[in-house]
Amino acid sequence: MNYLAKPERYQNMQYRRCGKSGLMLPAVSLGLWHNFGHIDKLENMRNILRLAFDSGVTHFDLANNYGPPPGSAEENFGTIFKHDFKSYRDELIISTKAGWGMWDGPYGDWGSKKYLVASLDQSLKRMGLDYVDIFYHHRPDPETPLEETMTALDLIVRQGKALYVGISSYQPEESAKAFEILKDLGTPCLIHQPKYSMFDRWVEDSLLDTLEGYGVGCIPFSPLAQGLLTNKYLKGIPEGSRAAAHRGNGAIDEGEVTEAKIAKVRLLNELAVNRGQDLAQMALSWILKDKRITSVLIGVSKPEQVTDSLRCLENINFTNDELARINEILK
Repeated sequence: MNYLAKPERYQNMQYRRCGKSGLMLPAVSLGLWHNFGHIDKLENMRNILRLAFDSGVTHFDLANNYGPPPGSAEENFGTIFKHDFKSYRDELIISTKAGWGMWDGPYGDWGSKKYLVASLDQSLKRMGLDYVDIFYHHRPDPETPLEETMTALDLIVRQGKALYVGISSYQPEESAKAFEILKDLGTPCLIHQPKYSMFDRWVEDSLLDTLEGYGVGCIPFSPLAQGLLTNKYLKGIPEGSRAAAHRGNGAIDEGEVTEAKIAKVRLLNELAVNRGQDLAQMALSWILKDKRITSVLIGVSKPEQVTDSLRCLENINFTNDELARINEILK
């Protein structure tokens, strides 16, 4: 049965300008880090993607190594794109990345021009695309000169293989250097993708100010601390959870689910209930309260989690008392 997107898909989504660019992103974007590998069911992936797009989620975020195995998330996305989304290509923002280990030998990792150009060529082939909307360098490379990595991003845009470029997991100082190089090259950095959640607030020190100063957007990943900021760990580690499953693809480690953290999660949950939200919705709303945030990336394992997550948009305002209480809990 052919997929026809819902005509009303744009009515309830909020869209935010990405830095000082012309691009708008949905306040909530869908990340394919987990649950889109060959170990997962294609029909479930298809249902997730369809529901997301029907809900106004126009941005799908991938990387070369997402799976498992590496590359399989792009392959599965490509299969679904071909059958369901090809006619909607101009309504989609599709992003991918390179920077982590992808293939054997000295040219399949980090940040050389050789690796980045080759990796994107492979990604485009796996997804069946002529170009991606955003291509990221996935992590800083301490060995490759920053000029080489940024020149590779500039080249990729000039080749027509990406419309925009971004960086991920860069610290504030190296981010600023990257932005300066890209600006001089004539390909300004569009967006930064850092890890950010209530339990990991490093971006607040100076990164968000740096991004605002350079007019660069921000799209945090792991906003729910890989499931810790949800109801599932209120009674410890449930059977079948990411912490228990050992999927081997960057899921939360059992050692991170400590009694001290679970105690904080329970207190946060009480506050969320008082706001008329569940814990995950409040954790997403808490990130989106900051105007410097363009979008927040969610990862889901079933379609109904898309709908549940999007309810965070119903209340992204916090009182001063609520913010003070959250800071007190997180101390």
